[in-house]
Amino acid sequence: MKTSTRINQEVIVAAGLSRADARRLAIMKKQGLVIKLAPTVYTTNKNDTPDNIVARNLFYILGELYSGALLSHRSAFEYKPADGGHIFLTYRYTKKVRLQSFTIHLIEGPLALEEDYPFMGGLRVSCQARAYLENLQNAYRRGSVSKCLTREEIEERLERVLQTNGESALNELRDTARSIAERLDMRTEFERLDAIIGALLSTKPAGVLTSASAQARAIGEPFDSNRVNLFNILLAALNNCEFENFPEPYTSDAAYRNFAFFESYFSNYIEGTEFELDDARQIVETQTPLPSRNADSHDVLGTCYIVSNRKEMSIVPSSADQLIDILQNRHQILMSARVNSAPGLFKMQNNRAGETHFVDYTQVRGTLRKGFEVYSALRHPFARAVFMLFMISEVHPFNDGNGRMSRIMMNAELTAAGQSKVIIPNVFRADYLGGLRQLSRRSNPDVLIRSMMRVRLFSSHLQGEDFNVMRDYLEQCNAFKNDDEDVLRF
Repeated sequence: MKTSTRINQEVIVAAGLSRADARRLAIMKKQGLVIKLAPTVYTTNKNDTPDNIVARNLFYILGELYSGALLSHRSAFEYKPADGGHIFLTYRYTKKVRLQSFTIHLIEGPLALEEDYPFMGGLRVSCQARAYLENLQNAYRRGSVSKCLTREEIEERLERVLQTNGESALNELRDTARSIAERLDMRTEFERLDAIIGALLSTKPAGVLTSASAQARAIGEPFDSNRVNLFNILLAALNNCEFENFPEPYTSDAAYRNFAFFESYFSNYIEGTEFELDDARQIVETQTPLPSRNADSHDVLGTCYIVSNRKEMSIVPSSADQLIDILQNRHQILMSARVNSAPGLFKMQNNRAGETHFVDYTQVRGTLRKGFEVYSALRHPFARAVFMLFMISEVHPFNDGNGRMSRIMMNAELTAAGQSKVIIPNVFRADYLGGLRQLSRRSNPDVLIRSMMRVRLFSSHLQGEDFNVMRDYLEQCNAFKNDDEDVLRF
């Protein structure tokens, strides 16, 4: 019997109150100071809805009502109600209980082991190894929900363990599960778990796997399933748009080269390789780096060498293997002066920008291959260009030069289709990066598509027959400005 309780808290559970607290609760009920939420459960909050109150205090209430119960099965992974408000607890008996809009499934079974974790109030939660065994039980749906995650979800979780913490973590999990399975008579479930882990580690047949990402991992080419989901979101948005055609306005090779100079200049400026315009032009026209900035000069030269070559920029991938070859060949040219950046080689360690962690280095090839499948479903050259821009930026396959590569690959799609290329001027940098972030972090493709449509329209007006005329027009449009208050003018 409890000797005290937080009688003045938002939720009061009458079960097990001391006599003094039980009397206090009775007085509060008579005075109308509490509202009944469920049998033996009351609240002092008269302003919020009962459902919201229960939602905030759900695990506290369950710990008071079913002390010693184990948050188990899918709930041990999700730590929240499943769709429809379902929570699964292993307890001393089986029963289904309604608590406002929530359904509590009590499942008779062994209570906490020493490996299981303390949770809120009187609850415990299944340790990871036990939770995997529980979720590999044969399970029937209770209405619209099952107590177990799907086999595919289990495989994807195990694949993430391997991706994040390596083989040793997966082997340790398996060893713990083996011990628990013996004590809980869950040998069949352990055999299923052992087969999945073995397949992921390539020590057992991969045919048992159902998850696409787990299958890819098992055959040695894993991919980032979250990024592939973003690719599909962008695909759907692009296919729902109608894009105008802007035929290439560069009527001569000289005009194409002039456009390519500014394309290279702005693309490097975005990445922090900043030159005075006249210095950059001197570097390109003389093909001679500035002595004091050899590597930076080669960045401009490498970019301009690729984007000014109409033949090279007319090459687009027709297969995933060709996509990888094109990327590596262009990167080798782009980064030729930066040996430490491993020109032409995919990254061998993970990279990030601020809070954004890019695709794991072990998943670069697989993610590019899955991305190519999505890219192949696009028809309009501008849609393919935007997709290529985002895919390369999001994967970040190289140690350095990823932003420039993404814009090179974008404009190759447009050149190959006889469409006007796109320049991202300094003044548009925030709009451009903001669009990429909205899709990457919030799964919102609309900002990126709108911003790229706008800068494409701007770029289609640029005439490059005369270098000085083109430069003057860019200046009038604020293209070289860096102040956040300046905007791109047409």
